[in-house]
Amino acid sequence: MVPRTARQIQGLPSGTRSLLSVFEEDAGTLTEYTNQLLQAMQRVYGAQNEMCLATQQLSKQLLAYEKQHFALGKGDEEVISTLHYFSKVVDELNVLHSELAKQLADTMILPIVQFREKDLTEVSTLKDLFGLASTEHDVSMAKYSRLPKRKENEKHKAEVAKEVANARRKQHLSSLQYYCALNALQYRKRVAMMEPMLGYTRGQINFFKKGAEMFSKRLDSFLTSVSDMVQSIQGELDAETEKMRISQQDLISVNESVYTPDSDVTSPAINRNLIQKAGYLNLRNKTGLVTTTWERLYFFTQGGNLMCQPRGAVAGGLIQDLDNCSVMAVDCEDRRYCFQITTPTGKTGITLQAESRKEYEEWICAINNISRQIYLTDNPEAAAIKLNQTALQAVTPITSFAKKHEAHHPSQNVKNTDNGKTTPSESAGIQDSTQLIALGTPIQFDIVLPATEFLDQNRGGRRANPFGESEDSSKDEEEDSLLQQMFIVRFLGSMAVQSDNTSEVIYEAMRQVLAARAIHNIFRMTESHLMVTSKNLRLIDPQTQVTRASFELATVTQFAAHQDNKRLIGFVVHLSETPGEESMSAYVFESNTEGEKICYAISLGKEIAEAQKDPEALAQLMKSVPFTNDGKFVLLNDQSEEDGATHEEGEESEA
Repeated sequence: MVPRTARQIQGLPSGTRSLLSVFEEDAGTLTEYTNQLLQAMQRVYGAQNEMCLATQQLSKQLLAYEKQHFALGKGDEEVISTLHYFSKVVDELNVLHSELAKQLADTMILPIVQFREKDLTEVSTLKDLFGLASTEHDVSMAKYSRLPKRKENEKHKAEVAKEVANARRKQHLSSLQYYCALNALQYRKRVAMMEPMLGYTRGQINFFKKGAEMFSKRLDSFLTSVSDMVQSIQGELDAETEKMRISQQDLISVNESVYTPDSDVTSPAINRNLIQKAGYLNLRNKTGLVTTTWERLYFFTQGGNLMCQPRGAVAGGLIQDLDNCSVMAVDCEDRRYCFQITTPTGKTGITLQAESRKEYEEWICAINNISRQIYLTDNPEAAAIKLNQTALQAVTPITSFAKKHEAHHPSQNVKNTDNGKTTPSESAGIQDSTQLIALGTPIQFDIVLPATEFLDQNRGGRRANPFGESEDSSKDEEEDSLLQQMFIVRFLGSMAVQSDNTSEVIYEAMRQVLAARAIHNIFRMTESHLMVTSKNLRLIDPQTQVTRASFELATVTQFAAHQDNKRLIGFVVHLSETPGEESMSAYVFESNTEGEKICYAISLGKEIAEAQKDPEALAQLMKSVPFTNDGKFVLLNDQSEEDGATHEEGEESEA
């Protein structure tokens, strides 16, 4: 657009005005486009700044891998060293990104901002000034046009003409400046469009050149080794994936019985030599006085402890200390495969339920093995196998139990005397096991009343309460007794024997009772309180305090504790069922305490009963044994020290 003279501007023709409007429309479009272009360039610049911050954060995060506590840290050392090197590379790249961001700010953002603020703003300002000058010229021309033609005032006419001339001059100058700016804008916009992109391209090229110079040679070997390592790991993953795929196919192709619980209930393959066990069990929880809930949890043994790991937990927690505990099968809420763990003090522990007969019996065997502290031996597996083989040997007849005993103790044959002390007896004859216990002798696993009490009830002699409760007279006798000692025991079994001359009959009865329990999978045991007095032995129900069975102390002719398992105790009772007919039965129990303590209590009771016949002997005995405050004999706990016991197993309470 060519500038006009003052007279041409005074009255712009329609062609000039149209040309001016075209230039003004072009300037408006350029302004709008420049704003959009600046926003796009600012976004690129912002992304580059964000790239700098992101690479900086990435470098810190790579270094933080070493401080993470991964539960599985296989191959972490190699990964940590590689990530450390990558962190250094990222830091160096971050320097290049920072330089690129600065170049973009100086060579891309700054030129376009200056073009918008300087050139486009100048055109807009000149347009406003040109509009004001045109308006002022129109006002002065309107004033000049209203001058009268008849009565002309020369002075006023000259002032108005001068005002018009000044307005035209001002309009001329503003239009010239406006038109020149519009003409110059056509050239400047070309430079403004290309200069920022030139700076952007040069900055990117400089960034890549420096990066290539900095890393191309130095990183080639490193990247090659990392690539090889990644390929090796990928190969291992592919091999493991293929192995897992084959395993999945094998699992899919197996018989459905593998997933069915208790599929082989008739003859499951049971491992009775376990010293550790893990699996899911149902735990019984009491939610009220009579209401209970069952929760399925994962249990496992660790040393002598039973652990439980709830769902979502990282590790398991202690549920029960199994050392010296007892485990027995129980009937609970009409559920199958339930068993109960009892603490050494006789307190009921927890009740659990297994999902199958195999799991049920293996859990009971494992807990039973752990309770005997087999896991503390040098070879726990061999000890467990030996323990179970000892029980299973009862299925094969043994010519002489004494020969087997001599293999372990060749130097002596031990026999209990009346005072309860064990003395070597070289002259004791070796009896065959069939002379001690007849072949095929049935074993009783439940406690029943002795035959004498049954006969007494029927022939009108001493009457016993049919519910097993003691009469007042028996209570008075207990109060008069100088010895009252209570032990927590569990009845294992009883059987008829043919001799009570030696303690070997008790050992043979223990062997056959334990073997029968193992063979027939009998785990249920009846827990009782064994009350030892100077007159009798009484088995009392711990809940109802009802007497289950009672044996006169005089009829107990033999008693002994097991040599290996110190908690096994047995005694032989000599009974007269009918006049002229006598029978002998051996009773086997498992105690929470050492069997020697019970033997000592029975021996002391016999001494007291014998001493009561002779006042001088009773006085001598009372001097040698301490008394409690109520005049009862106190059992000494050091009787088990001869067997090497270092701690007490369970609590003993005085009745």
